[in-house]
Amino acid sequence: MIEYLPILVFIGIAIAFPFIAFIASRLVRPARPVATKYEPYECGIEVVGEARDRYSVQYYIISVLFVIFDVETIFLFPWAVKYDVLGLFGLVEMGIFILILVVGYAYAWKKGALEWVS
Repeated sequence: MIEYLPILVFIGIAIAFPFIAFIASRLVRPARPVATKYEPYECGIEVVGEARDRYSVQYYIISVLFVIFDVETIFLFPWAVKYDVLGLFGLVEMGIFILILVVGYAYAWKKGALEWVS
């Protein structure tokens, strides 16, 4: 059982560290509450309305499309790194991949998913 002692010490430190950090930060930080600190801040612009206002469904469609296309383009990096090893096969596969992305983008554009500000 003595072989597990370093693991037990590591787990103990991992559990204790957040509590020690929170206590230390509470002791060290200055406590000067000001009403301005509790106001929402967004790029220096005064807040208009509530934070829980409703948004159009189109806003969420745009955000999902952004995430999908952003994540899909991440797959281009490994291909670019190994381009010389993959050769023609890799080029054809990436061409098909980009074609699928373009078809998806064209479909979203045709359906009007990209026109949420009007």
